[in-house]
Amino acid sequence: MTAGTAGPDWAGLPVAVAGLGVSGISAARVLHGLGALVTVVDGGTGKGLEARAAELEALGVTVRLGDGDSLPEGTRLVVTSPGWPPDSPLFAAADRAGLEVWGDVELAWRLRRPLPATGEPAPWLAVTGTNGKTTTVQMLASILTAAGRRTAAVGNVGVPVLDAVLAEEPYDVLAVELSSYQLHWAPSLRPYAAAVLNLAPDHLDWHGSMEAYAADKGRIYEGNVVACVYNLADPATEALVREADVEEGCRAIGFGLGAPGPSDFGVVDGLLVDRAFVADRAKNAAELGSVEDVHPPAPHNVTNALAAAALARAYGVEPKAVREGLRAFRPDAHRIAEVAVVDGVTYVDDSKATNTHAAAASLAAYRPVVWVAGGLAKGATFDDLVQGSAERLRAAVLIGEDRALIREALARHAPDVPVIEAAGGQTGAVAMTEVVRAAASLARTGDTVLLAPACASMDMFTNYGERGDLFAAAVRELADR
Repeated sequence: MTAGTAGPDWAGLPVAVAGLGVSGISAARVLHGLGALVTVVDGGTGKGLEARAAELEALGVTVRLGDGDSLPEGTRLVVTSPGWPPDSPLFAAADRAGLEVWGDVELAWRLRRPLPATGEPAPWLAVTGTNGKTTTVQMLASILTAAGRRTAAVGNVGVPVLDAVLAEEPYDVLAVELSSYQLHWAPSLRPYAAAVLNLAPDHLDWHGSMEAYAADKGRIYEGNVVACVYNLADPATEALVREADVEEGCRAIGFGLGAPGPSDFGVVDGLLVDRAFVADRAKNAAELGSVEDVHPPAPHNVTNALAAAALARAYGVEPKAVREGLRAFRPDAHRIAEVAVVDGVTYVDDSKATNTHAAAASLAAYRPVVWVAGGLAKGATFDDLVQGSAERLRAAVLIGEDRALIREALARHAPDVPVIEAAGGQTGAVAMTEVVRAAASLARTGDTVLLAPACASMDMFTNYGERGDLFAAAVRELADR
């Protein structure tokens, strides 16, 4: 089954949409607008879901709450929200009925419309990875904007990709963030160029194994036209390139913090350099800007910038626009954001570091560090993280349900690092005030107090955003004392 102008007759086609979140609502609205008979199913209940259901029902969409397992009678296609795991009973029922299951990204890909200027749909420059996706995609969008292209950062970044491909004023090119969940349900996706930033264990409860997780990430390279961009410091990303079936002439382009070889992006004397998309790349290179053009210039953020630059250059953007786009970009909140300097100590909010891979990158950017860590471990272990960061640690303040796991790793690999366990049994602002005061008591002039929890937040806070906001508020309160 295919969609778009050459696709099925959507009028009267019974479609089940799984999930009443942002992407599910977007899919339901689009499918209803195409004339499909849409039924949205969601196993949850409550006032929030009921309010969303009422809005869709007012359009003529059927919504079924409290039962996300049963396939609506007569369904011909299932469109799922990204977070629904592949072993859900709904999908088992679809498989027994011989039905395809698409994600919202797959639906968007099939509904792309040709641009008047080219007669072809807008190219997708796609990004995935365990960490850094949102920042890289937003950097890429900033570069494309500086180059004069009409673009948007879409997908897992928050703007539904369906809304972008069907926008009344079409985009020239899209910067698309894709999660492993979205890639799992997007078998037809063929980006113009794509990057896998890094690979580390994450969401293994959803995928079932690291191998399955990596395979879903690797789907982003399938059918690439110009470039498969990979991380020179992460061999697993290069392995995915080698396994991909790409268009004739598509190139493997590496990025890293060292001096680049031919066909790579890297750093030379503080300059960001392209040795891939230049004439006679064996001898020549293009200067794209400096490390200081990247905000903040932490090592892992510089690699994000190089990946974004590689995708932009694959699309044909000139070096000047790369520099201008990077200079104009500022990251979202809670991503290695400096909050304040109090009594000579710098306080940094990286609440978005919700897994060990992200926390390791954050810790590598500072020295010495009073590390604020802990929360819900999601099955993670912390020995490698602590062992790799031990020499940077002045002290640690541990919080949350699984803090004992981090405490034990510190005892094994950094036994001389002082540890305070704070906010026992407390949540919210009260807890974070205690945490920041504990960190301040351990810090010395020139240190960085770094909130990089390596854990999820929901045991103590609504989400990582609230955790970071309360950290910043507690730091400001400390500064005002």
